[in-house]
Amino acid sequence: MTTTPQAVRRVPSQKGRTATPSDPARDLMPSAEPVRMLDPTGTPLPTHLPEPPLAELRELHRRMVVGRRFDAQATALTKQGRLAVYPSARGQEACQVAAILALRDTDWVFPTYRESMALVSRGIDPVEVLTLLRGDWHCGYDPAARHTAPQCTPLATQCVHAAGLAYGETHQGRDTVALAFVGDGATSEGDFHEGVNFAAVFKAPVVFFVQNNRYAISVPLSRQTAAPSLAYKGVGYGVPAEQVDGNDPVAVLAVLTRAVAHARAGHGPYLVEAHTYRMEPHTNADDATRYRDPAEVEAWRDRDPVARLEAYLRARGVLDDDAVAAVTAEAEAYAADLRTRMHDKPAVDPMSLFDHVYAEPTPQLREQREQVRAELAAEQEEGN
Repeated sequence: MTTTPQAVRRVPSQKGRTATPSDPARDLMPSAEPVRMLDPTGTPLPTHLPEPPLAELRELHRRMVVGRRFDAQATALTKQGRLAVYPSARGQEACQVAAILALRDTDWVFPTYRESMALVSRGIDPVEVLTLLRGDWHCGYDPAARHTAPQCTPLATQCVHAAGLAYGETHQGRDTVALAFVGDGATSEGDFHEGVNFAAVFKAPVVFFVQNNRYAISVPLSRQTAAPSLAYKGVGYGVPAEQVDGNDPVAVLAVLTRAVAHARAGHGPYLVEAHTYRMEPHTNADDATRYRDPAEVEAWRDRDPVARLEAYLRARGVLDDDAVAAVTAEAEAYAADLRTRMHDKPAVDPMSLFDHVYAEPTPQLREQREQVRAELAAEQEEGN
């Protein structure tokens, strides 16, 4: 049987056309402008993509409202000393929640440190989500049971993990898709390029979802890349890509749904760049006023993804005041429950600090362990 060379294989075009041997690269190119289906007021715009079902959009709205309230509560817990650190995702609700809704429960998620909202949207207990950020040594939830990797602080390493898992799943005969969340700064890391390249060569079913919130901590995007957009990074690896207005929940869900379907169908990876903005500092330890103009922040406040979707759903007649009030009450109850349970101090064993460091403890580690053991014993004697 004769196989078609990869360079000229026919794949569905993002522009509603089919590639030919003379222009195979065009089907890899993202749209010239980010895909948008709603304007900032919630008014629908012409689009080439099918709109997600209204029931799905209503669920998207519900999870975004609950997710935003969770995010605010986690920020407050940090100020109260209940969390060691918290990276807020306020302003990125459409990206966080739509990514989860585009997946099956059996698909895998590879989050960064900023994806706490996405994880609670996936149904993971919020206390378990915040366990790592309390300063514990593990992530709080069972990654295998939840098909969700631990939140990743080192930039871009999750891209390699996602590519490897997805490749392995195909060899097990499963149609699992892996979605790797990526920040704009992480696209400058070697692991991002290695993960995308590996997935492309071996056609691993991965969606690389870049949330471009314009700043890698304090470094603006202009100091990260000279490309027209980060979506163009996929072209060099033979990976189709798209860019989307990350504050348009309908467009984000539609684009990610298509990207996941592409990967699940065996066509290999897909790269999506969402243009969005983090409204809060990088973490509670950051002073964003040192590198962001307040006028810029205010301009993005007018592009609120929650308000945009709510306005659209109200216009379609699937949301009214009572429905919005019910979702708001649900979100408040969710936050209250989290607040109550986070006030319970976790039971910790200081000696566990030395577990899982090395398969065979080194002499220095054994010496340190005995030193801590002696100090704890002395404290206990003084207490008695």
